[in-house]
Amino acid sequence: MTLRYLLAALAVSLTPAAAFAMIAESSIPWWKHAVIYEIYTRSFADSNGDGVGDLNGITQRLDHVEKLGVSAIWLTPMFSSPQVDFGYDVSDYRSIDPQFGTMADLERLQAEAKKRGVRLILDMVFNHTSDKHKWFVESASSRTNAKADWYVWSDGLPANAPGVTAYQKRFEHEGRVPPNNWTSWLGGSAWQWVPARKQFYYHAFDKEQPDLNWRNPAVQQAMLDVLRFWLDRGVDGFRLDAISMLFEDKRLRDQPLTGGLNAFGDPNQSIVYTTNLPEVHDVTRKMRKLVDSYPGDRVLIGEVVVYSLPELTVWYGTPNSEGLHLPMNFIVGFGTRDYSPALIRRFMEGTDSELGKYPPLLVFDNHDQPRSLDRYGDGKHDIEIAKGIAAILLGSRGAALTYYGAELGMRTQAPTRKEDVRDPMGLRGWPKDKGRDGQRTPMQWTPGPHAGFSTNPKSWLPIPENHATINVETQSADPNSLLNWYRTLIHLRATVPALRDGDMVMIDRENPDVLAWRRDAAGAKAVVAINMTGRPATLALGDAGGTRFRTLAVSKTGTPITSAGGKVTLPAFTSWVAAVE
Repeated sequence: MTLRYLLAALAVSLTPAAAFAMIAESSIPWWKHAVIYEIYTRSFADSNGDGVGDLNGITQRLDHVEKLGVSAIWLTPMFSSPQVDFGYDVSDYRSIDPQFGTMADLERLQAEAKKRGVRLILDMVFNHTSDKHKWFVESASSRTNAKADWYVWSDGLPANAPGVTAYQKRFEHEGRVPPNNWTSWLGGSAWQWVPARKQFYYHAFDKEQPDLNWRNPAVQQAMLDVLRFWLDRGVDGFRLDAISMLFEDKRLRDQPLTGGLNAFGDPNQSIVYTTNLPEVHDVTRKMRKLVDSYPGDRVLIGEVVVYSLPELTVWYGTPNSEGLHLPMNFIVGFGTRDYSPALIRRFMEGTDSELGKYPPLLVFDNHDQPRSLDRYGDGKHDIEIAKGIAAILLGSRGAALTYYGAELGMRTQAPTRKEDVRDPMGLRGWPKDKGRDGQRTPMQWTPGPHAGFSTNPKSWLPIPENHATINVETQSADPNSLLNWYRTLIHLRATVPALRDGDMVMIDRENPDVLAWRRDAAGAKAVVAINMTGRPATLALGDAGGTRFRTLAVSKTGTPITSAGGKVTLPAFTSWVAAVE
């Protein structure tokens, strides 16, 4: 580590004093500048020919992960599950689903990743369990069993009670209706009737995913024990699924309606009574304390549903009462489809100023949203735009989260027929909502049969036809490919001190065509600039912190970039990274 820092310091012309100052800072926790690579477990690599990705498949493909240069892989749930929601319905948090492998397979993956300097992060689904989990089976059996209040139960209301709506009456059982108008994220009422208890249980997602009652101390302890189980097995951290939804309004008040109907035919509503309730921060503080008690800078990453930076900041906690290490920042990567400097600059500046010393975790792609290439692309310059998105993600301060296939420019391949849909969201919402299958198609490794994903011609989702050109093998051989641009940026991030740990200051802030910023660390400076237009654009470098610039990377291989008179002109849709000398 020390030698790497010294060489990196010399590469950007640091003085010896500044170089050794940077070496002293090498104890910064890894997660503060990490590049985390999300792997959708069933879609990455199939080792046994059943058409479903598995743990051994991931192990076999770790060389790609290592060459990419990421800090850690995040695996979507591989725990035992009925797979109604493809692993996000957990029936046993301490065992591996047989279709993905065994505990020994996970340990082998973990050991091989460690050899390559890659950490392992597990996805923890703590908002709900599967209805096949033994806890819920017991809870649903009666009102008097030992786990009777481990889930969120309600008597509901008499169907003829004052104020009961026609929507509630659609879900009447034995003269009772749900207690309020809450709807499931997958359509329909969020309340399901259980005859054995003559009560409804709450499920924010599918009816097979009952929500846990986090106000029960026994539930909290059970989940902390799950974390402890995996920490003891050496995992490097957790991504906490839907963590902002752990608590619901005690009074079960109706959500405010916002007008119209969603893709499922349910009334649109503001989810103020089922997300971001203050009690959740007490829980995250307990989790943080537990994780921090282990050596090795373990990390807590949170999927938080927030719509403003002040709301996001709350999730970090305070110096005396720490919360999540890295709440996911969706505001930059999902806040707009407008690939232009003004709005993205405002989001990035706001993130940097609002979070202060806390590291942001930027996200542009994940398994729930259409791929960024399709959201930001213009249909003509998509790869150039994808390179610009990569420069934003990997050239900014803080940590970065990317998603398998983003480094190739994989496309969203939404089903064209309902009979091809696998995602329960798509099955319920068709045709207005086609679900999330499109961003979960198998990884494209080669131009050969089945994209090198599997030997089985019937993979769990179809292989996109574009795998003949969009694949790891082909792009590895092309120095101008999106894959090699990702590799270059991640390498620079790891070896150039300013890009790894530096503060961030926007430059030429009123420029309508170019998004640019300066990174500063221990006397070293670097500039990242992106021309977001289809014409050459000029960037003023007065705030760049120097007058001489040495190109470290340019998105179009072999493109000369020269500066003169305090300005630099970038070709159309070109991204540029330079050391300031």
